Amino acid sequence: MDSGPGPDRRPSIAICAWNPAERGWDPVEDLSGEPWNPPGARTLAVPGDASADVLADTLSRHLRDADCGALLLVGRTALPGGFRLQMRAENRRMDGTERLDHTGPGVARATAPVAEIVRALADVGLTALAASDAEEDAGSYILYRILNDLPDGPVSPSIGLIRAPLDASEAKIHLAVKTAASAMARHLTPLPRPSAA
Repeated sequence: MDSGPGPDRRPSIAICAWNPAERGWDPVEDLSGEPWNPPGARTLAVPGDASADVLADTLSRHLRDADCGALLLVGRTALPGGFRLQMRAENRRMDGTERLDHTGPGVARATAPVAEIVRALADVGLTALAASDAEEDAGSYILYRILNDLPDGPVSPSIGLIRAPLDASEAKIHLAVKTAASAMARHLTPLPRPSAA
């Protein structure tokens, strides 16, 4: 006898705009109140209305949950040009004066499929590049904290940071975030079926 739809086996992808003043990304795109989801995954919108340290802790906690397989940080770039996919973050305090973690690596690399995301953005008409330079702001700090806090294991979650140009419209930011999240979701595997009681 069919008891209705089974549990949602789609993994979640956390999406967070770390600047609370940034309104360019909102997962709820119409009056239905339902969040947008990329194919094969569920969107987990994380509000950016907290300090960088609290956000890093919150996002790391989400990534420790077996249901959450990816994280996309969303922000702005102060540099000219198009969208930027930041490939690494440096071991620096928020003020940039010294190392954040004296025993941690000097650089942590994003685990998202950056080249694939850049190609996908180009396919939808957005100029984008993979950037190896880290901008000195809360986004880079949070990215390093999260990457450095990842537990050792055979499979790492997909973690990326996309930066929009200062003059990018909300429509372009929405398109870029959706495109990047969809590219990341293609690499996620469905959640295991619950074991029988």
